[in-house]
Amino acid sequence: MTTDGSAAAGASPELTLPGLEPLWGHPLVARLARAGQRLRQFDADRPWVLDTLTVAAAFLLFCLPDLVHGGGAREHRGQLRLARLGTAGTLAWQLALILPLWWRRRAPSATFAVVVAVFTAQWIMVVWLRADVALLIALYSLALHGRLRHLPWACAAMAGALSVVAVRVSAALYFGDALFFLASAATASVALGLVLRIRRAHLLALRERAVRLEIERDQRTELAAAAERARVAREMHDIIGHNLSVIIGLADGGAYAAEANPGRAREALQLIAGTGRQALGEMRRMLGVLREQRDGPAFSPQPGTADLDGLCERIRAAGPEVRYRTVGDLESLDPAAQLAVYRIAQEALTNSLKHAGTGTRTDLRVEVAGVLVRIGVQDTGPPDGGPPAPRPHGDGHGLAGMRERAALFDGTVTAGPRPGGGWTVEALLNLTPPATSPASSPAISPTPSPATSPAAPEGPAS
Repeated sequence: MTTDGSAAAGASPELTLPGLEPLWGHPLVARLARAGQRLRQFDADRPWVLDTLTVAAAFLLFCLPDLVHGGGAREHRGQLRLARLGTAGTLAWQLALILPLWWRRRAPSATFAVVVAVFTAQWIMVVWLRADVALLIALYSLALHGRLRHLPWACAAMAGALSVVAVRVSAALYFGDALFFLASAATASVALGLVLRIRRAHLLALRERAVRLEIERDQRTELAAAAERARVAREMHDIIGHNLSVIIGLADGGAYAAEANPGRAREALQLIAGTGRQALGEMRRMLGVLREQRDGPAFSPQPGTADLDGLCERIRAAGPEVRYRTVGDLESLDPAAQLAVYRIAQEALTNSLKHAGTGTRTDLRVEVAGVLVRIGVQDTGPPDGGPPAPRPHGDGHGLAGMRERAALFDGTVTAGPRPGGGWTVEALLNLTPPATSPASSPAISPTPSPATSPAAPEGPAS
């Protein structure tokens, strides 16, 4: 017996039909499925064992009866006259039909060719044997294991061999009836082989699809983890970089004023302590989110446009002069857009403090017009024309972070030196929903310089 049809015993969950769940859950079906899986695994490890058992079973079932009942030597069956054979002749024909089945899975086309040749020669001599069933097994094996382009030629050869049989038995049976019966048996063999072949291909496709989906799931997980790492790195850079820059500016001012103005130095130390506590609190909240501390302290909301005044105050405390102007309704922005505006302004102001020093004058302007938001930060550079601190030649982490935040809103960030000295940063955010065309957004004019900016539509300067 072969395991080619044993797949039917293994109830695959991919092929479970509606309404048959109780059947698949039956203990007997489950045991049969496990037995089928073990048998398939054994066959994969030792395929020659199953092929040998197939040949032995075919010999016992179809060859021994002819040898026991006179070696197949029957003179006639009704009106059909058959050739008289001895035991040796019968055994020779049987082995010629049965032994090629040992290669039926490794060389199905060659096996079928040998068996059909022996079968045709046997019936030309009018020899009838139960071992003729080997022809159906060989055809079934070719449909299941062989190349499909060989199947039409095999069917044609099968039709020729069966026609020989129909002609030989036409004395006892009508030719059309005999040919119909034989062709039906051959068709059933081909159909069974093709059905099992299609089922195996379907299961293989399902397994490959499951593996592919698992790989895609892992890739999505890795991409999500990478995006989360980038987000956390951006947040930590904005939090720590900004507060450290403020602390450094306050420390430099306090050290400069320590002897001449001790009160100013003491005030700088208090501001340093407050800024450090704020940075520590924000960092703890960020780490708390990463650690998923459900029972920890309540998290503070993310900063928004309402916190820009406090941001400017912290920068002023470090020394620079900061002028803050707004155009439009900033409070109408959603929290995500407000956070992006705040972080971009924070990073730009921090860079001004870091590279232009504490004596620079910085202008911050936030303009909202429809679905467009523009953030502009300009500084005058170091006072008295002193050399500025070196700017990064490439895209530093801060500039990259600003561009990443702007890209979330289909925006852009440009940065570079001003013609009259100093540095400028321009960020444009597009808050257009995905379903809305960006062309329908109202136009927004370029940011005017502080000297020519209209005062009517602006909020009060901070």
